[in-house]
Amino acid sequence: MKKQLPLLALAALLATQATPTLAGPVLDRIRQSGKIVLAHRDSSVPLSYIDSSSGKPVGYALDLCLKVADAVKRQLNLPKLDVGYLQVTSANRMQAITEGKADLECGSTTNNAERRKQVAFTIPHYITGARILVHANTKFDKINDFEHKKLAITKGTTVLKAVQHANEERLLYIDIVEAPSHAAAVDMLDKGQVDGFAMDDVLLYGLRSERPDPEKYKVVGGFLTIEPLAIMLSKDDPEFKALVDAEMKRLITSREAYAIYDRWFTRPIPPRNVSLNMPMNYLLRDFWKYPSDMVPN
Repeated sequence: MKKQLPLLALAALLATQATPTLAGPVLDRIRQSGKIVLAHRDSSVPLSYIDSSSGKPVGYALDLCLKVADAVKRQLNLPKLDVGYLQVTSANRMQAITEGKADLECGSTTNNAERRKQVAFTIPHYITGARILVHANTKFDKINDFEHKKLAITKGTTVLKAVQHANEERLLYIDIVEAPSHAAAVDMLDKGQVDGFAMDDVLLYGLRSERPDPEKYKVVGGFLTIEPLAIMLSKDDPEFKALVDAEMKRLITSREAYAIYDRWFTRPIPPRNVSLNMPMNYLLRDFWKYPSDMVPN
């Protein structure tokens, strides 16, 4: 006769099979520390920025990340989950994820094939394209108008490569100036050190709204790129990614994500309580009909 498992041991085995424990390097770190770290930007308005009136990180992408953090807390059955913040730049944001300094990067990062070699992305929360910020009294209207002119672009962004390609292909001889941050690029434009600033249009409108004299600036040109922006996370923890993807899908299908979008794009936002007046574009609206982390590039 075969030896029977003790009743308690059998019950424990069945319970483990019924409710498998979520495990992985990121999930283990969060479980053990009781803390999730969100990477954010300083001036990617309205996606992720420092509210100068409170000194705290805020934004559309951060609100989505906080929803994801709540889902992590529920799935790990944690009584409490602290949220920490880490400010990053275009140059070091991927390093923050790959080195485990942050668990989610909540900003304005484009999901593309080159970056997916090092990190993973969830479902895009915004789809934008690069355009150019200029002084309102100038006659610049498109990229070709910047022949032999100076154009600022934030270091470490996909826009930089796109403009470099257009510059070489069209023989425009644009003097490309790499700025350490979006805010620094606008300052260069304000001081007359460059003739324009090329970046994702949503960021340009956000930065323009933060200026004391927004009417002195305008956004020009057609899209130089199409950029699906998404929360960035580790590619070495598939269970964590599945959890993040599931929560993003829930937020979209329940339309909670639409309400969060409206809060940041169609209503007054801090610190100046000015609205961007940017209803959801057709690119994102159509993409969210069938939400997926798969993007064409």
